[in-house]
Amino acid sequence: MRVFLNHFRDSHMNIRLLPILAVSLAAAFTALAQAEPATRMSGGMLVNTSGMTLYTFDKDAAGSGKSMCNGPCAALWPPAAAAADAKPEGDLTVVTRDDGAKQWAYKGKPVYTYSADKKAGDTTGDNFKDVWHVIK
Repeated sequence: MRVFLNHFRDSHMNIRLLPILAVSLAAAFTALAQAEPATRMSGGMLVNTSGMTLYTFDKDAAGSGKSMCNGPCAALWPPAAAAADAKPEGDLTVVTRDDGAKQWAYKGKPVYTYSADKKAGDTTGDNFKDVWHVIK
């Protein structure tokens, strides 16, 4: 009987600790998921999490909180999308686009990828029309 009661007590304690363990694990996984930065330096230039080169557009004013590349421009130069709840990270801030979507900005300037870049490390958009530039 004593063995049964000890087992019951231990099992009951484990069941009470289960919600605490579940919350702790959820918090740990959330922190890990948010720990990966939206951008990183690679080969001397700023790239997104997929390794695709990021660019700035001269017509965007730093700190304006606005992108001047919309419509057909944004189809050719896709904005570096930020999650709706994204928070600033170092030199990265978040701007709200004309369509309400969130976009990453680097040192106050919205950032973009280039649709002609096909693989990580491509820089085919650098100095395009003298207004698009790789972020270095």
